[in-house]
Amino acid sequence: MNLDFSQIVPSIPFILEGIGATLKFVSVSIIVGLVLGTFLALLKISNKKWLKWPADIYTSIFRGTPLILQLMTIYFAIPQLFEYDIPVFLSAVLAFGLNSAAYVSEIIRAGILAVDKGQVEAAEALGVEFRPMMFHIILPQATKNILPALMNEFITLTKESALVSTIGYMDIMRRADIVGAQLYRNFEPLLFAGIIYWVMIFILTNIGSWMERRMRQSD
Repeated sequence: MNLDFSQIVPSIPFILEGIGATLKFVSVSIIVGLVLGTFLALLKISNKKWLKWPADIYTSIFRGTPLILQLMTIYFAIPQLFEYDIPVFLSAVLAFGLNSAAYVSEIIRAGILAVDKGQVEAAEALGVEFRPMMFHIILPQATKNILPALMNEFITLTKESALVSTIGYMDIMRRADIVGAQLYRNFEPLLFAGIIYWVMIFILTNIGSWMERRMRQSD
């Protein structure tokens, strides 16, 4: 079997540097997705159609088209349309953040609707305004229901982060490709990158399980 990991040993630090680059843009994308997704979810549960429809259309577009298409569109279309040479990092954050927001909005919307309607009626009877009611009464209760789904979304986002290598972002995958091209041995670097992704996802999965257990204990 033609398998020799000794050749990539000198390049291991170079590949490992991609972990920081990956976590950096994924973390920012998660924040963007969570903030924008929460806003979209609030629009979706509104009784006003002129607020609800734009949020539904946004979700339909970003859930109905491939993430790599969205990434490529942002990276290539913005320079062409607006004559702005958008940085690779910003392209990655916009594509992944906007895409994640569409999924997060549906998760949060479902979590809000799962909260007992009596909570809303009680808050309205006490004269609590919509904003404080939503952020201090409804969303804290919905969090327990949506946490597992949110963690799954963030784990998926981390796995799909390898797509940014297609636009030259120096993440784990891109660095593994560079090492493979230099050594004319692609399998070993790719396998090593796969192990890194697996370890990252394993850690995130266990963090999510720990948080879920803590929230159940607090009930």
